[in-house]
Amino acid sequence: MTEMSFSAAIRRALTEEMERDDAVCLIGEDIGVYGGAFGVTAGLLEKFGPRRVIDSPISENSFVGVAVGAAMTGLRPVVEIMFADFLALAADQIINHAAKFHYLYNGQVNVPLVIRTPAGAGRGYGASHSQSFEGIFMQAPGLRVVVPYTPAEARGLLKSAIRSNDPVLFVEHKLLYARRGEVPDEDTLVPLGKASILREGSDVTIVSYGRMLDVVAEALRDGARDVSAEVINLRSLSPLDADAITHSVAKTGHLVVVEEGVGSGGVGAEVSAIVAEKCMAYLDGPIVRVGMPKVPIPASRPLEEALLPSAADVAQAIRRALSF
Repeated sequence: MTEMSFSAAIRRALTEEMERDDAVCLIGEDIGVYGGAFGVTAGLLEKFGPRRVIDSPISENSFVGVAVGAAMTGLRPVVEIMFADFLALAADQIINHAAKFHYLYNGQVNVPLVIRTPAGAGRGYGASHSQSFEGIFMQAPGLRVVVPYTPAEARGLLKSAIRSNDPVLFVEHKLLYARRGEVPDEDTLVPLGKASILREGSDVTIVSYGRMLDVVAEALRDGARDVSAEVINLRSLSPLDADAITHSVAKTGHLVVVEEGVGSGGVGAEVSAIVAEKCMAYLDGPIVRVGMPKVPIPASRPLEEALLPSAADVAQAIRRALSF
């Protein structure tokens, strides 16, 4: 095992996969000379050259379209979208092309494309550089959506994503880039579509993913430390690991879902619906969701902090779920 940061683990996965397979290439704004907006691809241009690490113009729809074509003709492009908010600029290519061409062409082509993007708030970047869009892209048939939490997950999930024949949206929370953790030295893959249980418990199931798992941990350490909570790290949002969720709720009888994105129509809404449909008989209290209100994210740090889900919010949600 080697200790490294979340960003270093992603860079290591990219390096290993580019060394393993000459078809893997990188495309994105400022990923070469500059090394990426958050420094994730630093040094890869020098190592692999400009034919495989391609700095693109400022046109997300165009370079994602180029990557879709490249994937269909035998390459395995990894695209970096500088901020997840800019996924909206390439939504047509992602949702209508990358995710659907395998089906439109009756399985004659695959689109082995990975789209990496930093998401989330917490840096005061304002309304158009701080959003969590993963809930929107969960609805696209044919598109996998992955959100790692630890450096080991970041490396293992990214390697699995690059080797997948399906298009994968790989969401990286900005505040996790500096997180450090142990990463296996061997070539370890983390399977797509499988959740993990971070903590076993008997009182309540807490389902979350990405940076919000830090908020959940803080709530259980401080405001709800007397609660025996089972914490599920989704890791994959599309497909969701429904079995892991329902088995846990069947055991605990209570559910709290925590996400940073807007709660309306988001990840928590889908998890709640799955539980309501599949194991309502096991519930002994209300399903409680924690998420952002439906307002733009302010650039003011105090206002941003007031809007983002907090440990106090999660602790209150746990109490509400258990006190019915």
